[in-house]
Amino acid sequence: MASPNVKTATDQNFEQEVLSGGKPALIDFWATWCAPCRALAPIIDELADQYAGKVDVYKMDIDNNPETPARFGVRGIPTVMLFQGGQLVGQVVGAVPKAELDKLLSKVV
Repeated sequence: MASPNVKTATDQNFEQEVLSGGKPALIDFWATWCAPCRALAPIIDELADQYAGKVDVYKMDIDNNPETPARFGVRGIPTVMLFQGGQLVGQVVGAVPKAELDKLLSKVV
């Protein structure tokens, strides 16, 4: 079951929600047809619960929102990016273990 702590990012709300939000933001670029994305989804949910209040966690469907992934050079999915203060501070590509995403988040919490 999806975590209530995971928010949806869109091309329309990305600037306001992710880049201008007060907290660091982790964003998972994914698509419904992507098997590795589906494998990563429970880990993203876990991280959203684990870091609730410290990091805002978002998912963005690249098929419905093509502008933002193109802007940040997303070439393969899943791609997880971490933003702080409106700046990209790290990213990982592929279905990676939770420990690798914890390591990424340790840069901002």
